Amino acid sequence: MDIFLGLLGCIAAVFIGAYLAKKQARTFSGQSNGLDTNHEPGDGELPTVTHFDYGNMRFLHLGSPAVQGSMKISKPLEIHLEYQQRMMAWLLFADLEKIKHLHAMQLGLGAASLTKFCNLTLGMQTTAVELNPMVIETCKLWFNLPDNNNNLQVLLGDAAEAVTRDEWQAKVDVLQVDLYDQDAECPVLVSESFYSDCKKLLTESGCMTVNIFGRHSNAKESAQKIARVFADGTVWIFKPTKAGNSIVIALRTSQKMDRSELSSRAQALESRWPLPAMQWPKALTPFSLQ
Repeated sequence: MDIFLGLLGCIAAVFIGAYLAKKQARTFSGQSNGLDTNHEPGDGELPTVTHFDYGNMRFLHLGSPAVQGSMKISKPLEIHLEYQQRMMAWLLFADLEKIKHLHAMQLGLGAASLTKFCNLTLGMQTTAVELNPMVIETCKLWFNLPDNNNNLQVLLGDAAEAVTRDEWQAKVDVLQVDLYDQDAECPVLVSESFYSDCKKLLTESGCMTVNIFGRHSNAKESAQKIARVFADGTVWIFKPTKAGNSIVIALRTSQKMDRSELSSRAQALESRWPLPAMQWPKALTPFSLQ
C-alpha cells in the first residue's frame, strides 16, 4: 500500500504539475557555509525545491515533477519507499547489538528518510552531505529533519569533495549513496575513482549501499565499477524494484554468508525495526565481475 501511494503521488505530480507544487510548497535559498560547493556534478543552477502533499504522503521535488523523496505524514520516521528500505540492508551484515556505536553517512539528503532513520530510530551518529541548501531547509521545515546536534550533522557541500576529506577516512561504518539528477533518472557520481574514495571512508567492518537505476543502460556498468573497487566476495546486488531501482551493497571486508544465515538475520532485524527485511534475502544475490 505504501508503494502504491508513492506511485499515485508520482502520477499526481506529473499530471498536476508544477503549479500545485509551487502553490503548496515553500522555496528557499541559502549560501554555502560547509564543504566546498564550487564543484558541481551537473551544469547550471541548482533546481528549485518544492514539496507536494497527496493525502497522508508528502513528496519532495527538485525543479521537476519527478519525486526525489517522500514521507508519510502520520509516521515521519518510517521509510516507506522500497528502494530506500533496501538501502538499509547493510543491517544484514552488521552486529545489531552495536548499531548505536556506529557512524552512518548519507551522500545526498533527499527527503531525509535515511538520515532520520539512522539517527532517530537506530540512534546512530549520523552525517549527511547535501549540495542544495534549499533541500536542507525544506527537510527541516517540512520533513521533520532535526537541527544539527552532537549526534547529527547535516552539511552543505559536494559529495565528490566530501569523500576526500581526511577527517572521515576510515571513520564511516555505513555509507549510503543516493545521488541523482533533478529528474531522478541518472546518478551523477559513478566513476571508479569516486567509489574508490568512498571505500577509503569505510572502517574495516564498514559497508556502502548505493542506489543505481536498474532500468538505466549504465546500471550494470555502475555495479561493475563498484565490484572493481571492492574485493571479490564483498559486493551484493538487489533485483530492481518495481520502480526500477537496484541497490548495491559493498562490504569493506568480505563476510561469508549463505541464504539461511541471511534469512535468520533478516528475521532478527525485522523483529526490531519497521523494515521488511524478510523480503530481502530472496531478492539479494552476490555480484561478481566473472
